[in-house]
Amino acid sequence: MPMRRKGTFIGAMLLLGSMTGCASQSSLNQLPQSIVLAEPEQAEFRYEIELARISQMLQEDLTQTQRGELFYRRGALYDAVGLRTLARMDFTRALEYNPRLADAYNFLGIQYTQLQEFDYAYEAFDSAIELNPDHRYAYLNRGIAEYYDARMKISQEDLEYHLENEPSDPYRVIWLFLAENKINSEQAKKSLKENAEKIDKSEWGYQIIKLYAGELSTTEFLQRMTRNLGESETLAERLCEAYFYLGKYMQIQGNPLKAMNYFKLALMTNVYEFVEHRYASLELTRIRSSLLEQ
Repeated sequence: MPMRRKGTFIGAMLLLGSMTGCASQSSLNQLPQSIVLAEPEQAEFRYEIELARISQMLQEDLTQTQRGELFYRRGALYDAVGLRTLARMDFTRALEYNPRLADAYNFLGIQYTQLQEFDYAYEAFDSAIELNPDHRYAYLNRGIAEYYDARMKISQEDLEYHLENEPSDPYRVIWLFLAENKINSEQAKKSLKENAEKIDKSEWGYQIIKLYAGELSTTEFLQRMTRNLGESETLAERLCEAYFYLGKYMQIQGNPLKAMNYFKLALMTNVYEFVEHRYASLELTRIRSSLLEQ
Protein backbone atom coordinates (compact mmCIF):
# COMPACT_ATOMS: atom_id res chain seq x y z
CA MET A 1 0.00 0.00 0.00
CA PRO A 2 1.78 3.18 -1.10
CA MET A 3 1.95 5.92 1.47
CA ARG A 4 2.22 8.68 -1.06
CA ARG A 5 0.78 8.79 -4.55
CA LYS A 6 2.37 10.92 -7.26
CA GLY A 7 -0.48 12.39 -9.30
CA THR A 8 -0.59 14.51 -12.43
CA PHE A 9 -2.67 17.51 -11.42
CA ILE A 10 -1.20 20.98 -11.03
CA GLY A 11 -2.60 22.97 -8.10
CA ALA A 12 -3.36 26.64 -8.42
CA MET A 13 -1.83 28.83 -5.72
CA LEU A 14 -4.25 31.09 -3.91
CA LEU A 15 -3.98 33.35 -0.90
CA LEU A 16 -6.14 32.77 2.14
CA GLY A 17 -7.29 36.36 1.93
CA SER A 18 -9.22 35.57 -1.22
CA MET A 19 -11.28 32.87 0.46
CA THR A 20 -14.97 33.31 1.16
CA GLY A 21 -17.19 31.02 3.18
CA CYS A 22 -17.94 29.99 6.70
CA ALA A 23 -14.53 30.46 8.32
CA SER A 24 -14.82 32.77 11.30
CA GLN A 25 -12.52 35.74 11.80
CA SER A 26 -11.27 34.29 15.07
CA SER A 27 -10.30 31.12 13.24
CA LEU A 28 -8.52 33.00 10.48
CA ASN A 29 -6.55 34.99 13.03
CA GLN A 30 -4.88 31.74 14.09
CA LEU A 31 -3.06 31.53 10.75
CA PRO A 32 -0.45 33.66 8.94
CA GLN A 33 -1.64 36.05 6.23
CA SER A 34 0.17 34.33 3.36
CA ILE A 35 -1.20 30.81 3.60
CA VAL A 36 -0.99 29.02 0.25
CA LEU A 37 -3.85 26.84 -0.97
CA ALA A 38 -4.05 24.48 -3.90
CA GLU A 39 -6.87 23.38 -6.12
CA PRO A 40 -8.08 20.16 -4.43
CA GLU A 41 -7.10 17.02 -6.27
CA GLN A 42 -9.77 15.32 -8.34
CA ALA A 43 -10.15 11.58 -8.83
CA GLU A 44 -8.24 10.47 -11.88
CA PHE A 45 -10.46 9.51 -14.81
CA ARG A 46 -8.71 6.16 -15.12
CA TYR A 47 -9.82 5.32 -11.56
CA GLU A 48 -13.47 5.71 -12.55
CA ILE A 49 -12.97 3.54 -15.64
CA GLU A 50 -11.18 0.90 -13.60
CA LEU A 51 -13.92 0.88 -10.95
CA ALA A 52 -16.56 0.31 -13.61
CA ARG A 53 -14.49 -2.41 -15.27
CA ILE A 54 -13.87 -4.31 -12.02
CA SER A 55 -17.53 -4.10 -11.01
CA GLN A 56 -18.44 -5.64 -14.37
CA MET A 57 -15.81 -8.38 -14.02
CA LEU A 58 -17.18 -9.33 -10.60
CA GLN A 59 -20.40 -10.39 -12.33
CA GLU A 60 -18.49 -13.07 -14.26
CA ASP A 61 -17.65 -16.66 -13.30
CA LEU A 62 -14.43 -16.41 -11.29
CA THR A 63 -12.30 -18.51 -8.97
CA GLN A 64 -12.19 -17.68 -5.26
CA THR A 65 -8.69 -16.25 -5.67
CA GLN A 66 -9.65 -14.10 -8.67
CA ARG A 67 -12.71 -12.73 -6.91
CA GLY A 68 -10.70 -11.90 -3.82
CA GLU A 69 -8.08 -10.05 -5.89
CA LEU A 70 -10.76 -8.03 -7.70
CA PHE A 71 -12.48 -7.02 -4.47
CA TYR A 72 -9.09 -5.95 -3.12
CA ARG A 73 -8.31 -3.90 -6.23
CA ARG A 74 -11.70 -2.22 -6.15
CA GLY A 75 -11.31 -1.51 -2.44
CA ALA A 76 -7.94 0.14 -3.07
CA LEU A 77 -9.54 2.35 -5.74
CA TYR A 78 -12.43 3.29 -3.46
CA ASP A 79 -9.88 4.18 -0.79
CA ALA A 80 -7.92 6.31 -3.27
CA VAL A 81 -10.96 8.49 -3.98
CA GLY A 82 -12.00 8.81 -0.33
CA LEU A 83 -14.88 6.30 -0.25
CA ARG A 84 -13.69 4.68 2.95
CA THR A 85 -16.80 2.68 3.87
CA LEU A 86 -17.08 1.11 0.41
CA ALA A 87 -13.36 0.37 0.54
CA ARG A 88 -13.66 -1.32 3.93
CA MET A 89 -16.54 -3.46 2.69
CA ASP A 90 -14.50 -4.60 -0.32
CA PHE A 91 -11.37 -5.35 1.72
CA THR A 92 -13.49 -7.51 4.04
CA ARG A 93 -15.00 -9.32 1.06
CA ALA A 94 -11.57 -9.79 -0.47
CA LEU A 95 -10.37 -11.57 2.67
CA GLU A 96 -13.44 -13.80 2.71
CA TYR A 97 -12.39 -15.11 -0.71
CA ASN A 98 -8.64 -14.99 -0.15
CA PRO A 99 -7.57 -14.73 3.51
CA ARG A 100 -3.90 -14.43 2.55
CA LEU A 101 -4.06 -10.88 1.14
CA ALA A 102 -1.62 -9.04 3.43
CA ASP A 103 -2.27 -5.70 1.74
CA ALA A 104 -6.01 -5.98 2.43
CA TYR A 105 -5.27 -6.49 6.13
CA ASN A 106 -2.95 -3.48 6.07
CA PHE A 107 -5.66 -1.28 4.54
CA LEU A 108 -8.21 -2.49 7.08
CA GLY A 109 -5.78 -1.71 9.90
CA ILE A 110 -5.42 1.86 8.66
CA GLN A 111 -9.17 2.31 8.44
CA TYR A 112 -9.76 0.89 11.92
CA THR A 113 -7.09 3.27 13.23
CA GLN A 114 -8.95 6.19 11.67
CA LEU A 115 -12.10 4.96 13.43
CA GLN A 116 -10.10 4.57 16.68
CA GLU A 117 -11.04 0.88 16.75
CA PHE A 118 -7.56 -0.04 17.87
CA ASP A 119 -8.07 -3.70 18.80
CA TYR A 120 -9.35 -4.41 15.29
CA ALA A 121 -6.48 -2.37 13.84
CA TYR A 122 -3.85 -4.38 15.72
CA GLU A 123 -5.47 -7.65 14.67
CA ALA A 124 -5.36 -6.53 11.03
CA PHE A 125 -1.74 -5.31 11.13
CA ASP A 126 -0.60 -8.43 12.96
CA SER A 127 -2.25 -10.54 10.25
CA ALA A 128 -0.52 -8.52 7.52
CA ILE A 129 2.88 -8.98 9.19
CA GLU A 130 2.28 -12.68 9.82
CA LEU A 131 1.49 -13.17 6.12
CA ASN A 132 4.32 -10.90 4.95
CA PRO A 133 7.00 -10.22 7.60
CA ASP A 134 8.71 -7.83 5.17
CA HIS A 135 5.59 -5.79 4.45
CA ARG A 136 6.78 -2.31 3.53
CA TYR A 137 4.28 -0.30 5.56
CA ALA A 138 2.56 -2.55 8.10
CA TYR A 139 5.10 -1.72 10.84
CA LEU A 140 4.71 2.00 10.19
CA ASN A 141 0.93 1.80 10.24
CA ARG A 142 0.88 -0.34 13.36
CA GLY A 143 3.27 2.12 14.99
CA ILE A 144 0.92 4.98 14.09
CA ALA A 145 -2.04 3.07 15.54
CA GLU A 146 -0.09 2.55 18.77
CA TYR A 147 0.82 6.24 18.77
CA TYR A 148 -2.85 7.26 18.63
CA ASP A 149 -3.69 4.61 21.23
CA ALA A 150 -1.10 6.15 23.60
CA ARG A 151 1.07 3.00 23.60
CA MET A 152 4.20 5.04 23.02
CA LYS A 153 6.91 2.55 23.97
CA ILE A 154 5.52 -0.10 21.61
CA SER A 155 4.94 2.55 18.96
CA GLN A 156 8.57 3.61 19.29
CA GLU A 157 9.73 0.02 18.74
CA ASP A 158 7.66 -0.44 15.57
CA LEU A 159 8.68 2.94 14.17
CA GLU A 160 12.36 2.32 14.96
CA TYR A 161 12.18 -0.99 13.09
CA HIS A 162 10.48 0.74 10.17
CA LEU A 163 13.21 3.42 10.09
CA GLU A 164 16.00 0.82 10.22
CA ASN A 165 14.74 -0.61 6.93
CA GLU A 166 15.11 2.75 5.18
CA PRO A 167 17.06 5.25 7.32
CA SER A 168 17.17 7.84 4.51
CA ASP A 169 13.37 8.31 4.50
CA PRO A 170 12.58 11.63 6.25
CA TYR A 171 8.97 10.65 7.00
CA ARG A 172 10.09 7.60 8.96
CA VAL A 173 12.35 9.91 10.98
CA ILE A 174 9.46 12.32 11.60
CA TRP A 175 6.98 9.70 12.82
CA LEU A 176 9.56 8.20 15.16
CA PHE A 177 10.20 11.68 16.56
CA LEU A 178 6.48 12.24 17.15
CA ALA A 179 6.27 9.04 19.20
CA GLU A 180 9.52 9.66 21.09
CA ASN A 181 8.47 13.23 21.85
CA LYS A 182 5.57 11.86 23.88
CA ILE A 183 8.03 9.88 25.99
CA ASN A 184 10.94 12.28 26.43
CA SER A 185 11.04 15.52 24.45
CA GLU A 186 14.73 16.23 25.03
CA GLN A 187 15.83 12.75 24.00
CA ALA A 188 13.44 12.88 21.03
CA LYS A 189 15.04 16.05 19.70
CA LYS A 190 18.50 14.56 20.15
CA SER A 191 17.51 11.42 18.24
CA LEU A 192 15.87 13.55 15.56
CA LYS A 193 19.09 15.40 14.87
CA GLU A 194 21.10 12.16 14.80
CA ASN A 195 18.65 10.50 12.40
CA ALA A 196 18.58 13.63 10.24
CA GLU A 197 22.25 13.10 9.38
CA LYS A 198 21.23 10.23 7.08
CA ILE A 199 18.70 12.36 5.18
CA ASP A 200 19.43 13.98 1.83
CA LYS A 201 19.39 17.73 2.56
CA SER A 202 17.66 18.39 -0.76
CA GLU A 203 14.67 16.27 0.27
CA TRP A 204 11.50 18.26 0.99
CA GLY A 205 10.96 16.22 4.16
CA TYR A 206 14.25 17.55 5.53
CA GLN A 207 12.57 20.96 5.93
CA ILE A 208 9.99 19.38 8.24
CA ILE A 209 12.79 17.86 10.30
CA LYS A 210 14.51 21.26 10.57
CA LEU A 211 11.22 22.79 11.79
CA TYR A 212 10.88 20.15 14.51
CA ALA A 213 14.55 20.46 15.45
CA GLY A 214 14.09 24.20 16.07
CA GLU A 215 16.36 25.14 13.17
CA LEU A 216 13.59 26.70 11.08
CA SER A 217 10.83 29.11 12.08
CA THR A 218 7.25 28.57 10.96
CA THR A 219 7.55 31.65 8.75
CA GLU A 220 10.62 30.24 7.01
CA PHE A 221 8.93 26.86 6.68
CA LEU A 222 5.86 28.41 5.04
CA GLN A 223 8.10 30.27 2.61
CA ARG A 224 9.94 27.10 1.60
CA MET A 225 7.08 24.61 1.43
CA THR A 226 6.19 25.25 -2.23
CA ARG A 227 9.75 25.23 -3.59
CA ASN A 228 11.32 22.59 -5.83
CA LEU A 229 8.29 20.41 -6.50
CA GLY A 230 9.28 17.05 -7.95
CA GLU A 231 8.39 16.19 -11.53
CA SER A 232 5.53 13.92 -10.45
CA GLU A 233 4.60 15.87 -7.32
CA THR A 234 1.64 18.23 -7.21
CA LEU A 235 1.19 21.34 -5.10
CA ALA A 236 -1.78 19.72 -3.35
CA GLU A 237 0.38 16.76 -2.32
CA ARG A 238 3.11 19.01 -0.96
CA LEU A 239 0.63 21.14 0.97
CA CYS A 240 -1.14 18.11 2.40
CA GLU A 241 2.13 17.06 4.01
CA ALA A 242 3.22 20.56 5.01
CA TYR A 243 -0.02 21.50 6.74
CA PHE A 244 -0.39 18.18 8.55
CA TYR A 245 3.09 18.39 10.04
CA LEU A 246 2.58 22.06 10.86
CA GLY A 247 -0.52 20.95 12.76
CA LYS A 248 1.52 18.39 14.69
CA TYR A 249 4.16 21.06 15.36
CA MET A 250 1.51 23.41 16.77
CA GLN A 251 0.29 20.64 19.04
CA ILE A 252 3.83 20.24 20.40
CA GLN A 253 3.95 24.01 20.93
CA GLY A 254 0.69 23.82 22.91
CA ASN A 255 -1.51 25.67 20.42
CA PRO A 256 -4.47 23.40 19.56
CA LEU A 257 -6.43 26.10 17.70
CA LYS A 258 -3.65 26.70 15.20
CA ALA A 259 -3.18 22.95 14.95
CA MET A 260 -6.85 22.50 14.07
CA ASN A 261 -6.65 25.00 11.24
CA TYR A 262 -3.60 23.38 9.73
CA PHE A 263 -5.27 19.97 9.86
CA LYS A 264 -8.29 21.46 8.08
CA LEU A 265 -6.00 22.85 5.39
CA ALA A 266 -4.45 19.40 4.95
CA LEU A 267 -7.91 17.90 4.48
CA MET A 268 -8.81 20.53 1.89
CA THR A 269 -6.22 19.11 -0.51
CA ASN A 270 -8.26 15.90 -1.06
CA VAL A 271 -5.07 13.84 -1.28
CA TYR A 272 -6.86 10.84 0.21
CA GLU A 273 -4.04 8.33 -0.22
CA PHE A 274 -1.48 10.24 1.83
CA VAL A 275 -1.00 9.15 5.42
CA GLU A 276 -1.16 12.84 6.37
CA HIS A 277 -4.65 13.23 4.92
CA ARG A 278 -5.80 9.98 6.51
CA TYR A 279 -4.96 11.15 10.01
CA ALA A 280 -5.76 14.87 9.76
CA SER A 281 -9.43 14.08 10.33
CA LEU A 282 -8.60 11.93 13.35
CA GLU A 283 -6.46 14.73 14.76
CA LEU A 284 -9.36 17.16 14.45
CA THR A 285 -11.72 14.76 16.20
CA ARG A 286 -9.33 14.30 19.08
CA ILE A 287 -8.64 18.03 19.52
CA ARG A 288 -12.35 18.83 19.53
CA SER A 289 -12.98 16.16 22.16
CA SER A 290 -10.11 17.48 24.27
CA LEU A 291 -11.39 21.06 24.08
CA LEU A 292 -14.90 19.97 25.07
CA GLU A 293 -13.55 18.22 28.13
CA GLN A 294 -11.80 21.38 29.38
